[in-house]
Amino acid sequence: MNRIPPRLPAPRVSSRLRPHAWLIAFALLCGLVRADGVDRAAGAPLDLRLRHQIPVEPGQTERYHRVERAERWEPAATAIIVCDMWDSHHGYRAALRTGELAPRINDFLIQARASGVTIIHAPSGCMEPYAAHPARLRAMAVPGVTEYPADIAKWCYQIPAEERAKYPIDQTDGGEDDTVEEHAAWAKKLEADGRNPKAPWLRQIDLIEIDGERDFISDSGTEIWNILRQRKIDHVILTGVHTNMCVLGRPFGLRRLAQAGQQVVLARDLTDTMYNPASAPYVNHFSGTDLIIDHIERHVCPTISSDQLLGGSPFRFADDRRSHVAIVVNEPEYETATTLTPFATDPLRKDFRVSLIHGAADQPDSMPGIELLAEADALLLSVRRRTPPPEQLQVVRDFVAAGKPVIGIRTASHAFHLRNRPAPAGAADWPTLDADLFGGSYQNHHGNDLQTTVEFVPATSSHPILRGIEPKSFVAGGSLYQVSPVDPTAEVLMVGRVAGHPEEPVAWTFVRADGGRSFYTSLGAKGDFEQPAFRQLLRNALLWGVDSGE
Repeated sequence: MNRIPPRLPAPRVSSRLRPHAWLIAFALLCGLVRADGVDRAAGAPLDLRLRHQIPVEPGQTERYHRVERAERWEPAATAIIVCDMWDSHHGYRAALRTGELAPRINDFLIQARASGVTIIHAPSGCMEPYAAHPARLRAMAVPGVTEYPADIAKWCYQIPAEERAKYPIDQTDGGEDDTVEEHAAWAKKLEADGRNPKAPWLRQIDLIEIDGERDFISDSGTEIWNILRQRKIDHVILTGVHTNMCVLGRPFGLRRLAQAGQQVVLARDLTDTMYNPASAPYVNHFSGTDLIIDHIERHVCPTISSDQLLGGSPFRFADDRRSHVAIVVNEPEYETATTLTPFATDPLRKDFRVSLIHGAADQPDSMPGIELLAEADALLLSVRRRTPPPEQLQVVRDFVAAGKPVIGIRTASHAFHLRNRPAPAGAADWPTLDADLFGGSYQNHHGNDLQTTVEFVPATSSHPILRGIEPKSFVAGGSLYQVSPVDPTAEVLMVGRVAGHPEEPVAWTFVRADGGRSFYTSLGAKGDFEQPAFRQLLRNALLWGVDSGE
Protein backbone atom coordinates (compact mmCIF):
# COMPACT_ATOMS: atom_id res chain seq x y z
CA MET A 1 0.00 0.00 0.00
CA ASN A 2 3.03 2.32 -0.05
CA ARG A 3 3.62 2.20 -3.75
CA ILE A 4 2.09 5.66 -4.50
CA PRO A 5 4.78 8.26 -3.77
CA PRO A 6 3.53 11.62 -2.50
CA ARG A 7 5.20 13.44 -5.38
CA LEU A 8 3.02 11.81 -8.03
CA PRO A 9 0.75 14.33 -9.74
CA ALA A 10 -2.39 14.61 -7.67
CA PRO A 11 -5.87 14.76 -9.21
CA ARG A 12 -6.32 18.22 -10.68
CA VAL A 13 -8.98 20.47 -9.25
CA SER A 14 -9.72 22.73 -12.20
CA SER A 15 -13.11 24.42 -12.19
CA ARG A 16 -13.56 23.88 -15.92
CA LEU A 17 -16.49 21.71 -16.92
CA ARG A 18 -14.65 19.66 -19.56
CA PRO A 19 -12.80 16.47 -18.43
CA HIS A 20 -9.02 16.56 -18.22
CA ALA A 21 -7.49 15.07 -21.34
CA TRP A 22 -4.70 13.34 -19.42
CA LEU A 23 -7.06 11.52 -17.07
CA ILE A 24 -9.41 10.51 -19.88
CA ALA A 25 -6.43 9.12 -21.81
CA PHE A 26 -5.30 7.23 -18.71
CA ALA A 27 -8.81 5.89 -18.18
CA LEU A 28 -9.07 4.72 -21.80
CA LEU A 29 -5.69 3.03 -21.51
CA CYS A 30 -6.82 1.16 -18.39
CA GLY A 31 -10.16 0.22 -19.89
CA LEU A 32 -12.06 2.42 -17.43
CA VAL A 33 -14.00 4.29 -20.12
CA ARG A 34 -16.19 2.37 -22.54
CA ALA A 35 -16.81 3.79 -25.96
CA ASP A 36 -19.42 1.17 -26.73
CA GLY A 37 -22.03 0.04 -24.19
CA VAL A 38 -25.35 -1.69 -24.68
CA ASP A 39 -27.26 -0.49 -27.73
CA ARG A 40 -30.52 0.87 -26.41
CA ALA A 41 -33.10 3.02 -28.12
CA ALA A 42 -34.29 6.10 -26.28
CA GLY A 43 -37.18 5.14 -24.03
CA ALA A 44 -36.43 1.41 -24.18
CA PRO A 45 -36.93 -0.27 -20.78
CA LEU A 46 -33.96 -0.92 -18.53
CA ASP A 47 -33.58 -4.64 -17.85
CA LEU A 48 -31.86 -4.88 -14.46
CA ARG A 49 -30.91 -7.60 -11.98
CA LEU A 50 -31.44 -6.46 -8.40
CA ARG A 51 -29.36 -8.32 -5.83
CA HIS A 52 -30.25 -8.56 -2.17
CA GLN A 53 -29.49 -10.91 0.70
CA ILE A 54 -31.86 -12.89 2.89
CA PRO A 55 -31.06 -14.84 6.08
CA VAL A 56 -30.37 -18.54 5.63
CA GLU A 57 -32.65 -19.06 8.61
CA PRO A 58 -35.16 -16.61 10.07
CA GLY A 59 -33.84 -14.62 13.00
CA GLN A 60 -30.10 -15.24 12.53
CA THR A 61 -27.81 -12.43 11.33
CA GLU A 62 -24.61 -14.22 10.36
CA ARG A 63 -25.37 -16.25 7.21
CA TYR A 64 -27.18 -15.01 4.14
CA HIS A 65 -28.16 -16.07 0.63
CA ARG A 66 -27.41 -13.67 -2.22
CA VAL A 67 -30.38 -13.71 -4.54
CA GLU A 68 -31.23 -11.74 -7.66
CA ARG A 69 -34.51 -10.76 -9.22
CA ALA A 70 -35.03 -9.39 -12.71
CA GLU A 71 -36.90 -6.11 -13.07
CA ARG A 72 -37.76 -3.94 -16.04
CA TRP A 73 -37.74 -0.22 -15.31
CA GLU A 74 -39.15 2.52 -17.50
CA PRO A 75 -36.44 5.17 -18.04
CA ALA A 76 -38.91 8.03 -17.64
CA ALA A 77 -39.73 6.70 -14.15
CA THR A 78 -36.07 6.26 -13.18
CA ALA A 79 -33.50 8.66 -11.73
CA ILE A 80 -29.80 8.43 -10.91
CA ILE A 81 -28.39 10.49 -8.04
CA VAL A 82 -24.64 11.13 -8.16
CA CYS A 83 -23.55 11.58 -4.55
CA ASP A 84 -20.58 13.75 -3.53
CA MET A 85 -18.27 13.05 -6.47
CA TRP A 86 -16.28 16.10 -5.46
CA ASP A 87 -13.36 17.68 -7.29
CA SER A 88 -11.06 17.01 -4.31
CA HIS A 89 -10.99 15.25 -0.97
CA HIS A 90 -9.11 15.42 2.32
CA GLY A 91 -7.90 11.84 1.74
CA TYR A 92 -5.22 11.51 -0.93
CA ARG A 93 -6.11 7.97 -1.94
CA ALA A 94 -9.80 8.75 -1.73
CA ALA A 95 -9.21 11.59 -4.20
CA LEU A 96 -7.26 9.31 -6.53
CA ARG A 97 -10.00 6.67 -6.47
CA THR A 98 -12.65 9.31 -7.13
CA GLY A 99 -10.72 10.42 -10.20
CA GLU A 100 -10.45 6.82 -11.35
CA LEU A 101 -14.14 6.11 -10.77
CA ALA A 102 -15.52 9.28 -12.35
CA PRO A 103 -15.10 8.34 -16.05
CA ARG A 104 -17.02 5.11 -15.53
CA ILE A 105 -19.81 6.99 -13.74
CA ASN A 106 -19.86 9.50 -16.59
CA ASP A 107 -20.20 6.69 -19.13
CA PHE A 108 -23.00 5.17 -17.03
CA LEU A 109 -24.82 8.52 -17.01
CA ILE A 110 -24.41 8.98 -20.75
CA GLN A 111 -26.10 5.64 -21.39
CA ALA A 112 -28.86 6.31 -18.87
CA ARG A 113 -29.48 9.87 -20.03
CA ALA A 114 -29.77 8.74 -23.65
CA SER A 115 -32.43 6.25 -22.52
CA GLY A 116 -34.47 8.98 -20.84
CA VAL A 117 -33.33 8.56 -17.21
CA THR A 118 -33.35 11.67 -14.99
CA ILE A 119 -29.86 12.61 -13.75
CA ILE A 120 -29.42 14.47 -10.45
CA HIS A 121 -25.93 15.69 -9.50
CA ALA A 122 -25.57 16.07 -5.74
CA PRO A 123 -22.14 17.45 -4.74
CA SER A 124 -23.06 18.36 -1.17
CA GLY A 125 -21.96 21.76 0.10
CA CYS A 126 -20.99 22.94 -3.36
CA MET A 127 -24.08 24.74 -4.64
CA GLU A 128 -22.55 28.23 -4.81
CA PRO A 129 -20.44 27.61 -7.96
CA TYR A 130 -23.59 26.39 -9.70
CA ALA A 131 -25.83 29.31 -8.68
CA ALA A 132 -26.40 30.32 -12.31
CA HIS A 133 -26.08 26.88 -13.87
CA PRO A 134 -29.22 25.82 -15.78
CA ALA A 135 -29.26 22.44 -13.99
CA ARG A 136 -29.21 24.17 -10.60
CA LEU A 137 -31.91 26.65 -11.60
CA ARG A 138 -34.01 23.78 -12.93
CA ALA A 139 -33.82 21.97 -9.58
CA MET A 140 -34.79 25.09 -7.64
CA ALA A 141 -37.73 25.75 -9.96
CA VAL A 142 -39.41 22.39 -9.35
CA PRO A 143 -42.63 23.02 -7.38
CA GLY A 144 -42.81 21.68 -3.86
CA VAL A 145 -45.09 18.84 -2.91
CA THR A 146 -47.81 18.93 -0.29
CA GLU A 147 -46.28 16.28 1.98
CA TYR A 148 -42.69 15.25 2.72
CA PRO A 149 -41.34 12.14 4.40
CA ALA A 150 -40.26 12.60 7.99
CA ASP A 151 -36.77 14.12 8.31
CA ILE A 152 -36.20 14.22 4.53
CA ALA A 153 -33.94 17.23 5.04
CA LYS A 154 -31.78 15.54 7.70
CA TRP A 155 -28.84 13.16 7.71
CA CYS A 156 -29.84 9.55 8.54
CA TYR A 157 -27.50 7.43 10.66
CA GLN A 158 -29.61 4.28 10.90
CA ILE A 159 -32.97 2.88 9.87
CA PRO A 160 -34.95 0.33 11.91
CA ALA A 161 -33.90 -2.59 9.67
CA GLU A 162 -30.28 -2.03 10.76
CA GLU A 163 -30.90 -2.01 14.49
CA ARG A 164 -30.25 -5.74 15.08
CA ALA A 165 -27.32 -5.86 12.68
CA LYS A 166 -23.68 -5.50 13.62
CA TYR A 167 -22.10 -2.71 11.59
CA PRO A 168 -19.28 -4.41 9.65
CA ILE A 169 -16.39 -1.93 9.80
CA ASP A 170 -14.85 0.57 12.21
CA GLN A 171 -14.84 4.00 10.56
CA THR A 172 -14.38 6.09 13.69
CA ASP A 173 -10.95 7.25 12.50
CA GLY A 174 -12.53 8.83 9.41
CA GLY A 175 -11.53 5.99 7.14
CA GLU A 176 -8.50 7.57 5.47
CA ASP A 177 -6.10 4.91 4.18
CA ASP A 178 -3.23 7.25 3.23
CA THR A 179 0.26 6.70 4.52
CA VAL A 180 1.45 9.42 6.90
CA GLU A 181 3.79 10.75 4.20
CA GLU A 182 1.09 10.79 1.53
CA HIS A 183 -1.38 12.58 3.76
CA ALA A 184 1.11 15.26 4.81
CA ALA A 185 2.17 15.94 1.22
CA TRP A 186 -1.46 16.05 0.08
CA ALA A 187 -2.50 18.48 2.84
CA LYS A 188 0.43 20.72 1.91
CA LYS A 189 -0.66 20.75 -1.73
CA LEU A 190 -4.24 21.53 -0.85
CA GLU A 191 -3.11 24.49 1.24
CA ALA A 192 -0.90 25.69 -1.62
CA ASP A 193 -3.94 25.55 -3.90
CA GLY A 194 -5.90 27.70 -1.47
CA ARG A 195 -8.15 24.88 -0.27
CA ASN A 196 -9.13 23.81 3.21
CA PRO A 197 -7.26 20.50 3.75
CA LYS A 198 -10.10 19.22 5.94
CA ALA A 199 -12.83 20.02 3.40
CA PRO A 200 -11.20 20.91 0.06
CA TRP A 201 -14.13 20.23 -2.27
CA LEU A 202 -15.51 23.13 -4.30
CA ARG A 203 -17.70 21.45 -6.91
CA GLN A 204 -18.35 18.12 -8.61
CA ILE A 205 -15.34 16.59 -10.35
CA ASP A 206 -15.33 17.80 -13.95
CA LEU A 207 -14.78 14.28 -15.31
CA ILE A 208 -18.53 13.88 -14.86
CA GLU A 209 -20.43 15.93 -17.42
CA ILE A 210 -23.53 17.90 -16.44
CA ASP A 211 -26.10 18.30 -19.21
CA GLY A 212 -27.37 21.83 -18.80
CA GLU A 213 -30.49 21.10 -20.81
CA ARG A 214 -31.68 17.98 -18.97
CA ASP A 215 -29.90 17.36 -15.65
CA PHE A 216 -30.52 18.70 -12.14
CA ILE A 217 -28.08 19.91 -9.47
CA SER A 218 -29.09 19.84 -5.80
CA ASP A 219 -27.83 18.73 -2.41
CA SER A 220 -31.17 19.30 -0.67
CA GLY A 221 -33.29 16.39 0.48
CA THR A 222 -36.49 18.39 -0.04
CA GLU A 223 -35.51 19.65 -3.50
CA ILE A 224 -34.55 16.18 -4.64
CA TRP A 225 -37.79 14.76 -3.21
CA ASN A 226 -39.67 17.41 -5.21
CA ILE A 227 -37.91 16.28 -8.38
CA LEU A 228 -38.68 12.62 -7.74
CA ARG A 229 -42.35 13.25 -7.03
CA GLN A 230 -43.08 15.85 -9.68
CA ARG A 231 -41.42 13.72 -12.38
CA LYS A 232 -43.24 10.61 -11.12
CA ILE A 233 -39.99 8.75 -10.42
CA ASP A 234 -40.59 5.19 -9.22
CA HIS A 235 -36.97 3.98 -9.14
CA VAL A 236 -33.74 5.64 -7.96
CA ILE A 237 -30.14 4.50 -8.46
CA LEU A 238 -27.46 5.91 -6.12
CA THR A 239 -23.85 6.14 -7.22
CA GLY A 240 -20.85 8.06 -5.93
CA VAL A 241 -18.93 8.22 -2.68
CA HIS A 242 -18.57 7.27 0.06
CA THR A 243 -20.82 4.29 0.55
CA ASN A 244 -20.52 3.99 4.32
CA MET A 245 -20.95 7.71 4.89
CA CYS A 246 -22.61 10.05 2.38
CA VAL A 247 -24.22 7.49 0.07
CA LEU A 248 -25.96 5.87 3.03
CA GLY A 249 -26.54 8.89 5.22
CA ARG A 250 -27.30 12.01 3.17
CA PRO A 251 -30.89 13.33 3.13
CA PHE A 252 -31.08 11.99 -0.44
CA GLY A 253 -29.11 8.84 0.43
CA LEU A 254 -30.05 5.19 0.55
CA ARG A 255 -31.35 5.09 4.11
CA ARG A 256 -33.59 8.14 3.88
CA LEU A 257 -35.07 7.18 0.51
CA ALA A 258 -35.65 3.57 1.57
CA GLN A 259 -37.28 4.73 4.79
CA ALA A 260 -39.51 7.06 2.74
CA GLY A 261 -40.79 4.12 0.71
CA GLN A 262 -38.91 5.02 -2.47
CA GLN A 263 -37.55 2.08 -4.45
CA VAL A 264 -33.83 2.74 -4.36
CA VAL A 265 -30.78 0.68 -5.34
CA LEU A 266 -27.03 1.16 -5.06
CA ALA A 267 -24.78 0.80 -8.11
CA ARG A 268 -22.39 -1.38 -6.12
CA ASP A 269 -19.39 -1.11 -8.46
CA LEU A 270 -19.69 2.68 -8.87
CA THR A 271 -18.79 3.60 -5.33
CA ASP A 272 -15.97 3.56 -2.79
CA THR A 273 -15.71 3.41 1.00
CA MET A 274 -13.87 5.48 3.56
CA TYR A 275 -12.20 2.56 5.31
CA ASN A 276 -8.71 2.23 6.76
CA PRO A 277 -7.38 -1.37 6.82
CA ALA A 278 -5.61 -0.49 10.10
CA SER A 279 -9.08 -0.53 11.71
CA ALA A 280 -11.38 -3.47 12.47
CA PRO A 281 -11.96 -5.89 10.90
CA TYR A 282 -8.43 -5.30 9.51
CA VAL A 283 -9.18 -6.34 5.94
CA ASN A 284 -8.22 -5.06 2.51
CA HIS A 285 -9.66 -1.60 1.71
CA PHE A 286 -11.82 -3.03 -1.07
CA SER A 287 -12.98 -5.84 1.18
CA GLY A 288 -14.19 -3.11 3.52
CA THR A 289 -16.36 -1.85 0.68
CA ASP A 290 -17.63 -5.40 0.09
CA LEU A 291 -18.64 -5.67 3.74
CA ILE A 292 -20.59 -2.41 3.54
CA ILE A 293 -22.32 -3.58 0.36
CA ASP A 294 -23.27 -6.80 2.16
CA HIS A 295 -24.75 -4.68 4.96
CA ILE A 296 -26.74 -2.60 2.47
CA GLU A 297 -28.07 -5.64 0.59
CA ARG A 298 -29.17 -7.22 3.87
CA HIS A 299 -30.67 -4.28 5.71
CA VAL A 300 -31.20 -1.25 3.45
CA CYS A 301 -31.85 -1.90 -0.26
CA PRO A 302 -30.83 -4.02 -3.27
CA THR A 303 -27.87 -3.30 -5.55
CA ILE A 304 -27.11 -3.44 -9.27
CA SER A 305 -23.86 -3.20 -11.26
CA SER A 306 -22.99 -0.78 -14.05
CA ASP A 307 -22.39 -3.47 -16.67
CA GLN A 308 -26.15 -4.00 -16.72
CA LEU A 309 -26.34 -0.74 -18.69
CA LEU A 310 -22.85 -0.63 -20.20
CA GLY A 311 -22.17 -4.27 -21.03
CA GLY A 312 -18.81 -5.90 -20.44
CA SER A 313 -17.71 -6.37 -16.83
CA PRO A 314 -18.39 -4.39 -13.65
CA PHE A 315 -15.98 -1.57 -12.84
CA ARG A 316 -12.95 -2.48 -10.75
CA PHE A 317 -10.32 -0.19 -9.27
CA ALA A 318 -6.81 -0.69 -10.63
CA ASP A 319 -5.43 -1.32 -7.12
CA ASP A 320 -8.04 -4.01 -6.43
CA ARG A 321 -5.92 -7.05 -7.28
CA ARG A 322 -7.79 -9.51 -5.09
CA SER A 323 -8.75 -12.89 -6.45
CA HIS A 324 -12.35 -13.87 -5.83
CA VAL A 325 -12.92 -17.00 -3.75
CA ALA A 326 -16.38 -18.54 -3.44
CA ILE A 327 -16.96 -20.63 -0.32
CA VAL A 328 -19.75 -23.17 -0.79
CA VAL A 329 -20.96 -24.50 2.57
CA ASN A 330 -23.70 -27.12 2.82
CA GLU A 331 -23.13 -29.73 5.52
CA PRO A 332 -24.51 -29.86 9.08
CA GLU A 333 -22.27 -32.53 10.60
CA TYR A 334 -19.12 -30.49 11.23
CA GLU A 335 -20.73 -27.04 11.58
CA THR A 336 -18.58 -25.44 8.90
CA ALA A 337 -21.35 -22.91 8.32
CA THR A 338 -20.33 -21.39 11.66
CA THR A 339 -16.56 -21.98 11.40
CA LEU A 340 -16.09 -20.81 7.81
CA THR A 341 -18.18 -17.63 8.20
CA PRO A 342 -15.67 -15.85 10.51
CA PHE A 343 -12.77 -17.41 8.58
CA ALA A 344 -14.13 -15.65 5.47
CA THR A 345 -13.26 -12.31 7.09
CA ASP A 346 -10.18 -13.22 9.10
CA PRO A 347 -7.86 -13.98 7.45
CA LEU A 348 -9.29 -14.36 3.94
CA ARG A 349 -10.50 -10.82 3.29
CA LYS A 350 -6.97 -9.52 3.73
CA ASP A 351 -6.09 -11.19 0.41
CA PHE A 352 -9.33 -12.13 -1.31
CA ARG A 353 -12.73 -10.97 -2.34
CA VAL A 354 -14.98 -13.52 -0.62
CA SER A 355 -18.47 -14.79 -1.39
CA LEU A 356 -20.22 -17.29 0.89
CA ILE A 357 -22.84 -19.62 -0.62
CA HIS A 358 -24.99 -21.69 1.76
CA GLY A 359 -27.48 -24.49 1.42
CA ALA A 360 -31.11 -23.54 1.96
CA ALA A 361 -32.49 -24.31 5.43
CA ASP A 362 -35.82 -25.60 4.10
CA GLN A 363 -34.40 -27.33 0.99
CA PRO A 364 -30.88 -28.36 2.01
CA ASP A 365 -29.95 -29.82 -1.38
CA SER A 366 -30.48 -26.41 -2.98
CA MET A 367 -27.82 -23.70 -2.83
CA PRO A 368 -29.36 -20.28 -3.64
CA GLY A 369 -26.91 -17.94 -5.33
CA ILE A 370 -24.59 -20.72 -6.58
CA GLU A 371 -24.58 -18.87 -9.92
CA LEU A 372 -22.11 -16.45 -8.34
CA LEU A 373 -19.50 -19.21 -8.63
CA ALA A 374 -19.20 -18.36 -12.33
CA GLU A 375 -17.56 -15.04 -11.33
CA ALA A 376 -15.08 -16.61 -8.88
CA ASP A 377 -11.39 -17.40 -9.34
CA ALA A 378 -11.26 -20.17 -6.72
CA LEU A 379 -13.67 -22.49 -4.90
CA LEU A 380 -13.48 -23.60 -1.28
CA LEU A 381 -15.87 -26.55 -0.94
CA SER A 382 -17.44 -27.83 2.27
CA VAL A 383 -20.47 -29.89 1.24
CA ARG A 384 -21.68 -33.33 2.35
CA ARG A 385 -23.90 -35.72 0.37
CA ARG A 386 -26.09 -33.21 -1.40
CA THR A 387 -27.93 -33.83 -4.67
CA PRO A 388 -28.77 -30.34 -5.95
CA PRO A 389 -30.92 -29.34 -8.92
CA PRO A 390 -29.06 -30.21 -12.15
CA GLU A 391 -28.55 -26.57 -13.13
CA GLN A 392 -26.85 -25.84 -9.79
CA LEU A 393 -24.45 -28.77 -10.02
CA GLN A 394 -23.71 -27.76 -13.61
CA VAL A 395 -22.40 -24.44 -12.32
CA VAL A 396 -19.85 -26.38 -10.24
CA ARG A 397 -18.96 -28.65 -13.15
CA ASP A 398 -18.47 -25.67 -15.44
CA PHE A 399 -16.22 -23.98 -12.86
CA VAL A 400 -14.06 -27.11 -12.64
CA ALA A 401 -13.99 -27.61 -16.41
CA ALA A 402 -12.60 -24.08 -16.76
CA GLY A 403 -9.46 -25.28 -14.94
CA LYS A 404 -9.99 -23.09 -11.87
CA PRO A 405 -8.58 -24.09 -8.46
CA VAL A 406 -10.65 -26.11 -5.99
CA ILE A 407 -9.89 -26.38 -2.28
CA GLY A 408 -11.82 -29.13 -0.50
CA ILE A 409 -12.15 -29.78 3.21
CA ARG A 410 -13.45 -32.81 5.10
CA THR A 411 -16.75 -33.93 3.49
CA ALA A 412 -15.94 -32.30 0.13
CA SER A 413 -14.69 -35.74 -0.97
CA HIS A 414 -18.33 -36.92 -0.98
CA ALA A 415 -19.98 -33.58 -1.66
CA PHE A 416 -22.50 -34.44 -4.34
CA HIS A 417 -23.51 -38.09 -4.08
CA LEU A 418 -25.44 -40.24 -1.67
CA ARG A 419 -24.10 -43.38 -0.01
CA ASN A 420 -24.88 -46.48 -2.10
CA ARG A 421 -27.83 -44.97 -3.95
CA PRO A 422 -28.47 -42.65 -6.89
CA ALA A 423 -29.79 -39.12 -6.77
CA PRO A 424 -33.57 -38.72 -6.44
CA ALA A 425 -35.60 -37.94 -9.52
CA GLY A 426 -35.05 -34.36 -10.66
CA ALA A 427 -31.77 -34.03 -8.74
CA ALA A 428 -28.14 -34.44 -9.86
CA ASP A 429 -25.10 -36.15 -8.39
CA TRP A 430 -21.37 -36.54 -9.09
CA PRO A 431 -20.25 -39.96 -7.82
CA THR A 432 -16.71 -39.65 -9.23
CA LEU A 433 -16.06 -36.18 -7.78
CA ASP A 434 -13.46 -37.40 -5.27
CA ALA A 435 -11.29 -38.98 -7.94
CA ASP A 436 -11.98 -36.28 -10.54
CA LEU A 437 -11.30 -33.25 -8.33
CA PHE A 438 -8.93 -34.48 -5.65
CA GLY A 439 -7.40 -37.76 -6.82
CA GLY A 440 -8.87 -39.35 -3.70
CA SER A 441 -10.79 -42.52 -2.87
CA TYR A 442 -12.77 -41.87 0.30
CA GLN A 443 -14.39 -45.01 1.77
CA ASN A 444 -15.19 -44.25 5.41
CA HIS A 445 -13.60 -42.92 8.57
CA HIS A 446 -12.16 -44.45 11.70
CA GLY A 447 -14.10 -44.26 14.95
CA ASN A 448 -14.61 -40.93 16.64
CA ASP A 449 -13.16 -42.38 19.83
CA LEU A 450 -9.75 -42.89 18.18
CA GLN A 451 -7.35 -39.97 18.55
CA THR A 452 -5.81 -38.84 15.25
CA THR A 453 -2.22 -37.59 15.25
CA VAL A 454 -1.29 -35.52 12.19
CA GLU A 455 2.30 -35.27 10.97
CA PHE A 456 3.95 -33.32 8.17
CA VAL A 457 5.75 -35.12 5.34
CA PRO A 458 9.38 -33.92 5.65
CA ALA A 459 10.07 -34.00 1.92
CA THR A 460 7.33 -31.41 1.26
CA SER A 461 8.28 -28.93 4.01
CA SER A 462 9.11 -26.19 1.47
CA HIS A 463 5.75 -26.41 -0.30
CA PRO A 464 3.98 -22.99 -0.50
CA ILE A 465 0.90 -24.44 1.19
CA LEU A 466 2.98 -25.14 4.31
CA ARG A 467 4.58 -21.69 4.40
CA GLY A 468 4.57 -20.13 7.86
CA ILE A 469 3.34 -23.33 9.55
CA GLU A 470 5.53 -24.96 12.19
CA PRO A 471 6.03 -28.57 11.04
CA LYS A 472 5.24 -30.34 14.27
CA SER A 473 2.64 -33.02 14.88
CA PHE A 474 -0.75 -32.19 16.39
CA VAL A 475 -4.01 -33.86 17.35
CA ALA A 476 -6.81 -33.48 14.80
CA GLY A 477 -10.21 -32.22 15.83
CA GLY A 478 -12.07 -35.10 14.18
CA SER A 479 -11.82 -38.72 13.13
CA LEU A 480 -9.30 -39.93 10.56
CA TYR A 481 -10.68 -40.44 7.07
CA GLN A 482 -9.84 -43.60 5.16
CA VAL A 483 -8.80 -42.26 1.76
CA SER A 484 -6.04 -44.58 0.51
CA PRO A 485 -4.93 -44.94 -2.12
CA VAL A 486 -4.72 -41.43 -3.52
CA ASP A 487 -3.77 -40.82 -7.14
CA PRO A 488 -0.06 -41.54 -7.68
CA THR A 489 0.39 -38.03 -9.13
CA ALA A 490 -0.90 -36.39 -5.94
CA GLU A 491 1.65 -34.79 -3.60
CA VAL A 492 0.90 -35.71 0.00
CA LEU A 493 1.78 -32.95 2.49
CA MET A 494 0.40 -34.39 5.75
CA VAL A 495 -0.51 -37.82 7.06
CA GLY A 496 -2.60 -39.01 9.99
CA ARG A 497 -2.31 -42.01 12.32
CA VAL A 498 -4.59 -43.79 14.76
CA ALA A 499 -3.49 -46.65 16.97
CA GLY A 500 -3.55 -50.05 15.30
CA HIS A 501 -4.21 -48.84 11.75
CA PRO A 502 -2.09 -47.83 8.73
CA GLU A 503 -1.42 -44.14 8.22
CA GLU A 504 -3.69 -42.19 5.87
CA PRO A 505 -3.03 -39.11 3.74
CA VAL A 506 -4.59 -36.07 5.41
CA ALA A 507 -3.66 -33.24 3.01
CA TRP A 508 -2.44 -33.30 -0.58
CA THR A 509 -2.33 -31.41 -3.86
CA PHE A 510 -3.55 -32.76 -7.17
CA VAL A 511 -3.41 -31.48 -10.76
CA ARG A 512 -6.67 -32.48 -12.44
CA ALA A 513 -7.18 -33.79 -15.96
CA ASP A 514 -8.45 -30.34 -16.95
CA GLY A 515 -5.14 -28.85 -15.78
CA GLY A 516 -6.64 -27.12 -12.76
CA ARG A 517 -5.11 -27.20 -9.30
CA SER A 518 -6.81 -28.90 -6.37
CA PHE A 519 -5.97 -29.19 -2.71
CA TYR A 520 -7.82 -31.48 -0.34
CA THR A 521 -7.60 -32.05 3.39
CA SER A 522 -9.71 -34.40 5.49
CA LEU A 523 -9.28 -31.91 8.35
CA GLY A 524 -12.12 -29.47 8.88
CA ALA A 525 -13.86 -30.52 12.08
CA LYS A 526 -14.78 -27.72 14.46
CA GLY A 527 -11.73 -28.28 16.63
CA ASP A 528 -9.43 -27.92 13.62
CA PHE A 529 -10.57 -24.34 13.02
CA GLU A 530 -9.41 -23.49 16.53
CA GLN A 531 -5.85 -24.19 15.37
CA PRO A 532 -4.11 -21.18 13.77
CA ALA A 533 -2.04 -23.63 11.71
CA PHE A 534 -5.17 -25.03 10.07
CA ARG A 535 -6.51 -21.60 9.18
CA GLN A 536 -3.11 -20.71 7.76
CA LEU A 537 -3.14 -23.96 5.76
CA LEU A 538 -6.43 -23.06 4.06
CA ARG A 539 -5.30 -19.51 3.34
CA ASN A 540 -2.04 -20.78 1.87
CA ALA A 541 -3.90 -23.35 -0.23
CA LEU A 542 -6.09 -20.67 -1.77
CA LEU A 543 -3.09 -18.43 -2.49
CA TRP A 544 -1.31 -21.41 -4.07
CA GLY A 545 -4.38 -22.27 -6.11
CA VAL A 546 -4.72 -18.84 -7.73
CA ASP A 547 -0.97 -18.33 -8.21
CA SER A 548 0.02 -20.40 -11.23
CA GLY A 549 3.61 -19.21 -10.79
CA GLU A 550 4.23 -21.41 -7.75
